[in-house]
Amino acid sequence: MSEGEQKLMDDRGQFLEAVQSGRDVQDADWAQCRIVLTTARIAIVADEKRTIPLDSITDIGGRYDVNQNAAGVASYVTLQIGDDDVLLLRAPEQDEFETDLYRAFIDNTILYVQHPAVKGGVVQGAEWQRAKVKLTDNALQLAMEDGQYVTIDRDDIGDVEIDDQQVDETTRRVFEVEHTDDKGTSVETHLTGEAKQVTILEEVLQEGAERNQANLDLSPVEQQVIMALHSGVSPFDLPDFVETDVEEIEAIFDRLIELDVIETLRERTEVEMTSRGRQVASDEMGNQ
Repeated sequence: MSEGEQKLMDDRGQFLEAVQSGRDVQDADWAQCRIVLTTARIAIVADEKRTIPLDSITDIGGRYDVNQNAAGVASYVTLQIGDDDVLLLRAPEQDEFETDLYRAFIDNTILYVQHPAVKGGVVQGAEWQRAKVKLTDNALQLAMEDGQYVTIDRDDIGDVEIDDQQVDETTRRVFEVEHTDDKGTSVETHLTGEAKQVTILEEVLQEGAERNQANLDLSPVEQQVIMALHSGVSPFDLPDFVETDVEEIEAIFDRLIELDVIETLRERTEVEMTSRGRQVASDEMGNQ
């Protein structure tokens, strides 16, 4: 390895060459290999060794189901190499492998960050700042130039909106990420960067949001409870607020806890919204 290059991952895996020299490989199949990932390159070691510099990778993510062999696999990562080649990779610990790969591209790079852009539903007027980014298995960590340290837990992302905005005199793709701060308050952090950073951010943030997609069959009273909690109504005031007796509220709490929409702060007395619950509330507000 070159000076300053660090190994991030070394494990067995599989690869499939979906596109070679600009043409789909219709009979492509998965082959066993060893995958070595560093901060500068990926080495695919099989019958022969292929080394792919990270700066030759032009796009990451999405599916490229060139044939049934690719389509039949639930999870893999797609690498667009230059203009003419596409390689699919999978590893035994796919989530960890993808995080290591994303780290190779964005760790210690500089993003543009607006935080908090929105807090408790109120626009804050925060200025855009530069921030150094670090990705872990659990969080996206941002060291802001004003001294703030912002952590976006990957399992606490309630929603991600995408918008084009003027940042640093350039029109950029901006991710508006809803999550909670260290006090449990719902906030939005806005993020953007250069083209390859944006590609990685989209994969990381959308994966986090998908963990908490709220596709639940809730009764009208359960929906009212969620909306009331999201609006700041105390759990103790819910029976009067939704005109329902205490026993039914307790039963609703039990169901929403089981569905991971709320969580207990004190046993059966106080609850707060989870990222999934905030997504339910956002969906309900959007339907009204």
